[in-house]
Amino acid sequence: MDRMLTILKENARVSLEELADLLGISEDEAADRLDSYLASGVIRGFTTVNDWEKTDAKYVTALIDLKVTPMKNFGFDAIAREIASFDEVESVYLMSGGYDLGLTIHASNFRDVALFVYERIAPLEGVVSTATHFVLRRYKEAGISFLEEQRDERSEFLQ
Repeated sequence: MDRMLTILKENARVSLEELADLLGISEDEAADRLDSYLASGVIRGFTTVNDWEKTDAKYVTALIDLKVTPMKNFGFDAIAREIASFDEVESVYLMSGGYDLGLTIHASNFRDVALFVYERIAPLEGVVSTATHFVLRRYKEAGISFLEEQRDERSEFLQ
């Protein structure tokens, strides 16, 4: 993998100066490469990884598996494109195994996820079946751990 992409994946807020130093190139070269990646679509965006449990936000994540009938001449692309256009949908993947598409969605509560599947996904032409899985706890996302250091209280008694 390209070292610049690896650095940006770990910290998209790295300055051009720092990026150039890490790569051993000039700031202008770093800026040109970054601009090239953005223009060509290699880099599609910059985002944060939020720990919603530490906020007042109501936030539920669900993984939804879909069995679909591919459309003639379009395969899975047409239905994937339509699903990707929904605001609730964070990601859409073509999958191997028992299901064809995998979705990640976010909503305010479990009921909103259920209504999204019932009202927007299930009625789509080509959707054969769905399976919804709710995320109960995140341990790691986008390479970032959500595990807090846990103190072993037993060690206090051993001292």
